Amino acid sequence: MKKYATREKPSDKIRENLKAFHPTLQELLYARGVIEHSDAELFLGPDFARDIHNPYLLKDMDKAVARILRALEAGERIGVFSDYDADGIPGAVVMSDFFEKIEYANFEIYIPHRNDEGYGMSHDATDLFKKNGVTLVITIDCGIADVGEVEYANSLGLDVIVTDHHLPHEVLPNAFAIINPKQPGCEYPEKMLCGSGVIWKVICALLQSPEFKKKYTVNEGWEKWLLDMVGLATLSDMVPLRGENRVLASYGLYVLRKSPRPGLQKLCAILKMNQAHLTEEDIGFMITPRINAASRMSVPRDAFIMLSEKDVVKAGAMAEHLNEINDERKGVVGSMVKEIKKIISEREDVLENVIVLGNPQWKPSLLGLVANSFGDEHGRPVFLWGRSGEKSHDQDAPLELKGSCRAGGDVDVMKLMEHARDAFLDFGGHRGAGGFSVSFDKVHELEGKLNKAFLELQNENIEPVATWIDKEIMIDDVEWSMYSHVEKLGPFGVDNPKPLFCIKNVVIMSLKQFGKEKNHLELVFHKSNGKQVTAIGFFSDPSKYGVTLDVGQTIDLLAHIEKSMFRNFPELRLRIVDVIECSV
Repeated sequence: MKKYATREKPSDKIRENLKAFHPTLQELLYARGVIEHSDAELFLGPDFARDIHNPYLLKDMDKAVARILRALEAGERIGVFSDYDADGIPGAVVMSDFFEKIEYANFEIYIPHRNDEGYGMSHDATDLFKKNGVTLVITIDCGIADVGEVEYANSLGLDVIVTDHHLPHEVLPNAFAIINPKQPGCEYPEKMLCGSGVIWKVICALLQSPEFKKKYTVNEGWEKWLLDMVGLATLSDMVPLRGENRVLASYGLYVLRKSPRPGLQKLCAILKMNQAHLTEEDIGFMITPRINAASRMSVPRDAFIMLSEKDVVKAGAMAEHLNEINDERKGVVGSMVKEIKKIISEREDVLENVIVLGNPQWKPSLLGLVANSFGDEHGRPVFLWGRSGEKSHDQDAPLELKGSCRAGGDVDVMKLMEHARDAFLDFGGHRGAGGFSVSFDKVHELEGKLNKAFLELQNENIEPVATWIDKEIMIDDVEWSMYSHVEKLGPFGVDNPKPLFCIKNVVIMSLKQFGKEKNHLELVFHKSNGKQVTAIGFFSDPSKYGVTLDVGQTIDLLAHIEKSMFRNFPELRLRIVDVIECSV
């Protein structure tokens, strides 16, 4: 059972600091660590001119700009090597848009096949660049760990500019320039940019360069039109939505709602979403999965084409294709879930504290989605592994299996993997989710080592982390005036979650399952004035909660307050998070 705690109220001093704001907004700001009036103004009013940092504060930016300008001047062929996910692909679109804007055609985009090539630079890609006459390689959302691959590119006479946002390892690649706010010696104020954010900063630096301005005419402020892709990536990559990222996400949503990209417009039409009202949830639950479906199920370049193609017919066809393969992805994931449920049911009596299952036929690219279905359901961590078609250049390397894990109960999966680090070839992630690789000849040891690590963690008596309730309210408080305070805090995401309300002593007036497959839950409540309030739980049913739900029952509901634009009609409703016993 999840643990919840209600936040304390702000002190009189903090109330005084925030007196310019409504008392409810004061509480919600305080819950986000915003306790000074000046900080509140910054948080509530992201400003592009004020809050976007100088790109030349990034270490090596002057070197990168000089090398790119030299390549443009000499007409060199530039190879762009982008990661295959919903951060790397929008970054590749940003770079492609820049080259097209300045009418520079001598470039190529390379996006590796997720299952066949894996993450990061590869010999095959570098060989192809060399064959095609590329002399400068620019990476997007990868490269900081590719020490050997960058050395290989150097040996072929290729210069490499690495742009990345992942944590550097102890040894940095011997690249011509490295643009990464996390690298040692980089004084850039925003350390948590996503990959697309980093390459956008490179383009901003180029646009500011006096040498660039001498040769190219680009309208001032044009870089803001690229923020649809930067915002999409920022929201997709789950970076903290504070500081500069908050500005990129806010302006990114603004541009996304106006974006002229035909593929994006077509995708919104297919999904019956009004582009003018796109939200961060639409990005996370509707658009991002279809971009990622390209790499999980097919060719990642398809997502790049959908986002970058100017031809309405071609872009529209690609949007339809991505939607279709996402449906296919759902089917494959559903089959895997069914298969795993059968295995678990057969082992119910002997299930250990950590569930570890694998099959060489399972696609590693889908395992994170599958693992999501089991962690909470069984209240324990789930580790799933499979085998990709990725080739290794090291003939003596052990056969490698790859997997994903998700937390269940109160266990931090990163700590769990750290306690069992000798079971893995590599691993990474955060408290709730992670990825790992394990050698084929040692995979049989994985379950035992993880369960041993689980017991070690239990013996450390680590207190379960509580989910914070921002404010306790009554059903009568669910009004548009309340929502007006909530929406000022958006966009929501990592480090800025949607406010969580505990709605006290509310009576269920009706309960039903809805949707084509009847897999969504709707509860209806009445206010004292007789008006209805609807609460929705997607992919949910009454059995999901620790409390039995029935009509006439009084409960305490944990929920977000949100505006639905279903069928373009604004409706105030609740999004169910959990149901707990009525505390009276």
